[in-house]
Amino acid sequence: MSGRPAPDAELDEALALVNDDHDRRTGRRTAGAPGGGDLRGASVTSTASADSDAPRPDAPPQPPSGPAAPDTPPVTAAPATGHTGASGSRAPASTSQTKHRDTTTPWPAARTVAGRAPGNSLSARSAVPLGQALGLVLAAPLVALTDLPSFDTSAMDGWVVAGPGPWDVRADGILAGHGQPGPLSDGEAVRIATGARIPQEATAVIRSEHGLVDDKGRLHPRHDVTQGQDIRPRGQECRSGDQLLPRGTLVTPVVLGLAAAAGYDELSVVPRPTAEVLILGDELLTEGLPHEGLIRDALGPMLPPWLRSLGAEVIAVRRLGDDAEVLHQAITTSSADLIVTTGGTASGPVDHVHPILRRIGAELLVDGVAVRPGHPMLLARIRPDQHLVGLPGNPLAAVSGLLTLAEPLLRTLSGRPAPSPYAAVLREDVHGHPHDTRLVPVTLRADHAVPLHYNGPAMLRGIAVADGLAVVPPGGGRRGQELEVLDLPWAGPDLLTDSAGECFT
Repeated sequence: MSGRPAPDAELDEALALVNDDHDRRTGRRTAGAPGGGDLRGASVTSTASADSDAPRPDAPPQPPSGPAAPDTPPVTAAPATGHTGASGSRAPASTSQTKHRDTTTPWPAARTVAGRAPGNSLSARSAVPLGQALGLVLAAPLVALTDLPSFDTSAMDGWVVAGPGPWDVRADGILAGHGQPGPLSDGEAVRIATGARIPQEATAVIRSEHGLVDDKGRLHPRHDVTQGQDIRPRGQECRSGDQLLPRGTLVTPVVLGLAAAAGYDELSVVPRPTAEVLILGDELLTEGLPHEGLIRDALGPMLPPWLRSLGAEVIAVRRLGDDAEVLHQAITTSSADLIVTTGGTASGPVDHVHPILRRIGAELLVDGVAVRPGHPMLLARIRPDQHLVGLPGNPLAAVSGLLTLAEPLLRTLSGRPAPSPYAAVLREDVHGHPHDTRLVPVTLRADHAVPLHYNGPAMLRGIAVADGLAVVPPGGGRRGQELEVLDLPWAGPDLLTDSAGECFT
């Protein structure tokens, strides 16, 4: 992994305050840094929160148990029950942990299944104007429609000359955007602007700072003049028909500029997949302080911009409570490529996602994942062109589900290439789950990953100041061990997209 710049001083201070406050609440201090101190110089111990499903913070870390399970999952996994529901633990466990381990999909395998679920997304394509293509993926190669440049042009402001000097300077000049200029004769020069067409019989361009005109109107060079200097010949960059970019290329601002230069008015792109978010739970508030057993909904504000950062167009966000028939109606009438539900994926009395999926004949591709937090997540195929990702209701568990199932699925649907994996070295030991992969928020310091506190399933305080999530293998990670890190797209341009088009009901 290449070294990353450290966050600015304000973020460093925030990180220190977060972990220091956690240590005060749990009666511990960061080793080597009284009062919490600066994380960059401190020895940081990763701790699990009280409601975390990781081992107790004061328990010794388990030794790593080797690589995660190979990603050769079955197509359909058996249901896993007894997990966290929409707003925490809503029903007691009904199966043993041994059975849970036997019926859930290993974390790497779940990501593989999700990435393969949509099939070949590049078979879908649409033509859009250049101004609407930013952030999409080319569905066909970008082929030059003309030579670039399409005629010989001047690379500099100065004089274009013919033959050996000195040269008599003509009174007229050649500007960019004008038609074909008249030819030059040997011993002649004419003023020329950058990008203007080169006249026939021209030898070279002399830059303005490299020439001197005497009082008789003759141009003298300050340096030796070579044939063709500062002339961009026709086809220097490409010839008509050359492939400029392969299909699957992400359309960036530079790609838009190249396409325009090559003669395009519109591009063939993979359409942006659509997503609909269904927020479940009668206990959720949309404003004000939590009270009388009701809690604020954190996923409604968080999921739409995150899904946009993963390449989706969020067409609706609906709050459905815990009504099974309303949920059934919403799922069966949705036109979105991806339906995302929050909560209701366990086996409690108001966990309706599994019964509705059985009722409509959906195919369960992933039903429970061996990861903490977020193990009761699921992925189902409703129609050949429509999928549903069921996220746990706890906020950090939902983030785990997003990165495990929604990210690879949307990446395939939108035709985006898989990001290059990278690893970071743990600064300190980090506790793991005895049997499952664990995703732990970390901040990055050069080539080191510093585990953050407040990493329980219901907590967002740690990940709010994180750079990524470390993939901790079963049994935990040791100081100095390299672990894969999943990026968090906080700086992605789609996160700033205006959400006025979302539908809240």
